[in-house]
Amino acid sequence: MSTQNKISSRASLMDVLWDLQKKRRFISHDDMTKISKEYNISKIELEGVVSFYHFFHRSNAGKYTIYLNCSTISKLYNYQAVKEAFEDELGIKIGNVTNDNLFGFFKTSCIGLSDQESSALINFYPFTNLTPAKVKTIVSKIRAGHSLESLSDFPKDNIQYRPKEEKKTVFFKDYKKGEALKKLSSLKPDEVIGLITASKLSGRGGAFFPTGMKWKLCKENKSDQKYIICNADEGEPGTFKDRVLLNKYPELLIEGMIIAGYAVGATEGVIYLRAEYLFLKDKIDQAIKEFKQAKLLGKDILGIKGFDFKVSIYLGAGAYVCGEETALIASMEGKRGEPTTKEFFPVEKGYLGKPTVVNNVETLCAVPRILEMGLDKYLTIGTNATPGTKLLSVSGDCNKPGVYEIEWGMKLKEFLDLIEAKDPHYILFNGFAGEFLSSVDFDREISGENLLAEHIQFSFKDPIEYSRKMSGVGLRSGGSFMVFNSGRDLLSILKNITKFFVAESCGICVPCRTGNFLLNKKINKIMLCHADKEDLDEIKEWSTIIKQSSRCGLGKTSTNCLLTAMLKFPGDFQKCLLAESDFNQAFDLEKAVENYDSIIHEIESSYE
Repeated sequence: MSTQNKISSRASLMDVLWDLQKKRRFISHDDMTKISKEYNISKIELEGVVSFYHFFHRSNAGKYTIYLNCSTISKLYNYQAVKEAFEDELGIKIGNVTNDNLFGFFKTSCIGLSDQESSALINFYPFTNLTPAKVKTIVSKIRAGHSLESLSDFPKDNIQYRPKEEKKTVFFKDYKKGEALKKLSSLKPDEVIGLITASKLSGRGGAFFPTGMKWKLCKENKSDQKYIICNADEGEPGTFKDRVLLNKYPELLIEGMIIAGYAVGATEGVIYLRAEYLFLKDKIDQAIKEFKQAKLLGKDILGIKGFDFKVSIYLGAGAYVCGEETALIASMEGKRGEPTTKEFFPVEKGYLGKPTVVNNVETLCAVPRILEMGLDKYLTIGTNATPGTKLLSVSGDCNKPGVYEIEWGMKLKEFLDLIEAKDPHYILFNGFAGEFLSSVDFDREISGENLLAEHIQFSFKDPIEYSRKMSGVGLRSGGSFMVFNSGRDLLSILKNITKFFVAESCGICVPCRTGNFLLNKKINKIMLCHADKEDLDEIKEWSTIIKQSSRCGLGKTSTNCLLTAMLKFPGDFQKCLLAESDFNQAFDLEKAVENYDSIIHEIESSYE
């Protein structure tokens, strides 16, 4: 069998693993033996794949598997009380399964419900706004035989804002199926790419790579097969705007994928849907079915000879790093979701070795709207560098958590007023891979204007100088906006972030794997008031090393929050250095072990 055929046949591996997990609640030793023979891969390699994904278990996970969100925002809303309520009702501690294998209770990172915390998934049915009383009712009714479907809370969209003028709204407005697709009858593929390039649309997942350029590069690579992959693995903590788009406008996404396929010459599209959004799968499947019935998917779409395109859904299994495009592709190929060194970019050799475009949900949903509105109208919205609107997922200490569609260019302080932020002190912008903002950033605008190299902001020592120099520098975000008041503990938030990156690192490169583990220990040391200035200097040094030498974007951005927090809020660290503790500062480790060599030598000599 050729290498290409081996990869292709293995692409069904994740589906097989999911079938076993759902049916038996774990993947057994016998299952592993059979699968390794069927796919002609070693048990060791297969074990590596299974163990990589959070939602695959090698021992029984319980008939009802409960995943409680333990991310930062959840910790602000009843997390501890809800966890203890589950433990009391189930009679087990988190991380365990009941003796009768009826319930399994586990932690998980952000499940895309930060505006409705505390939240959990039970067999991937969502449960929101949990309280101890609600937990007691849920467990009691499950034991009584009630279905999870009848008990679960389908998440609210919580669309809090869109531009007041209809003509300045891109996403959250009336949608007519096929309206944008009809435009393709009068446009050649190159013209579509030219239109998207001129719109300055860029990757809305956070990387902001120009969409038109990506499509152009893929089109230029000749191949008998090309793919369009929608990255719906919305794993960045605090982000949930893609969930809302998938629920409210799945047709808009499908239309965007079809247009992308037409532009680059792809005939197959795949939606890589994160497992946490499994409850949305039926709705997306129904939308695909309706497009087929309307002959907007299939052969010769819109009567254009040779314009063939189909769309399917591929289910992830719980791995933050699979938000990175090469890791996502590896996952789809039945491998561990590990990023590659990008000897070839996906537009050259992507899924199954073929040219592949990977775009975010929001990016693809913007495409049909640009065709509908027309380029000229679209370019009147937003700023010169970033036309259009941006979706932001808002959570934390504010009166109006939810999704906001804002015009690029809105001032940060104006946005804080819009969400009715309560004493905004620490702002976590762009998720755990983003940065901390403070009051010195309030005059900056949310846009891509006047961007500076990242390291420049760390050259400022004085907050006044920083505010003056950075006030004209834009802020770009993949979509997460978490706000915390002055009563929140910054170090606890940072502890949650560093633990997250320790857990989510794929482990393939040393700087990310080891560096984040060591930074987590340093945060512990500071929280215990055992640290000194040297520890802070080491945190900065190690964080820079991790950023510069990690293999992929996960590692390169994993220390952003820590570095920006130290820059913006030095007092939060200094007060721990000065606080009283039981730590013996006088203890000298080097002095304590200085006689070690002579003692060992003396012991060894006595045996000679």
